[in-house]
Amino acid sequence: MTLGIVSFWGALRRALGSWGNNAGLAWCRVVLLGLAVSVTMPASAAASDIGRLVEHLRIADTVEIMREEGRAYGRDIAREMFPDADPDAWEAVVARIYDGEKMRDLIVDRLDEALATTDLEPLLVFFGSETGRKVVARELAARRALLAPGAEAAALDTYDEMRASGAPLLVQIDRIIDDSDLVELNVMGALNANLMFYRGLADGGAYDLAEADMIADVWSQAPSLRRDTEQWLHAFLLTAYRPLAPARLEPYVTLYRTPEGRALNRAMFLALDEMYDEISYLTGRAVARYLRSRKL
Repeated sequence: MTLGIVSFWGALRRALGSWGNNAGLAWCRVVLLGLAVSVTMPASAAASDIGRLVEHLRIADTVEIMREEGRAYGRDIAREMFPDADPDAWEAVVARIYDGEKMRDLIVDRLDEALATTDLEPLLVFFGSETGRKVVARELAARRALLAPGAEAAALDTYDEMRASGAPLLVQIDRIIDDSDLVELNVMGALNANLMFYRGLADGGAYDLAEADMIADVWSQAPSLRRDTEQWLHAFLLTAYRPLAPARLEPYVTLYRTPEGRALNRAMFLALDEMYDEISYLTGRAVARYLRSRKL
């Protein structure tokens, strides 16, 4: 799996419905092995191992999907919290927060740092192979597909049907989730991003809670966020890998049991956690400005 990120704003609609009860925003953001991006890099960097890995992982494409998700859910925020605001002005704010070049640079820099002592050759061999390219392409296609209304629910229905029949693919999906601890790492990253959103609201003067209260509220979201994350992972991985024969997917599953695969998984989580913490904080600050302007 190359590493990617899954719907950072996924639980937004549900959380916004109970905003008045300090429910907060559960930014169900899921990091996955596999979704990366093809970043345009200087010639010297492109020739390096990390540059080649970033190209194989296709991180620019993933960043564009993240930006598309951010703009869509930014519109949801506006409808729920300040429907009378100028939509074009708010979309411009969201677009500035989701600065694609800045997002790409942060991911590449953190990968370079985190993988400095890792032998990248096994990763380069796999992701440069036909199977590696196919897996990355399928993950990107699945992520785009799940942006469509009703797509996740339909995928979950299919997952339940296949689970009842004991489909071998679901065994591989379970191994992918368990080996890389995808549920817990995504839940912890999302909870941290939620806390940063609260801090942005507080620093912007729109949210009057002590730090301890913010932390308690964020932790109260963990059970529902874990459930949402598990569902999203099942929907995403099934959508991505169902067209692949189990024998073709198996080398990918095995890769993330190797030291190099585990290092890549950790590095991507570190990079994406930092990126989304910053995005979440900036979004909270921006929402606070709009909420305060409504009171004037």
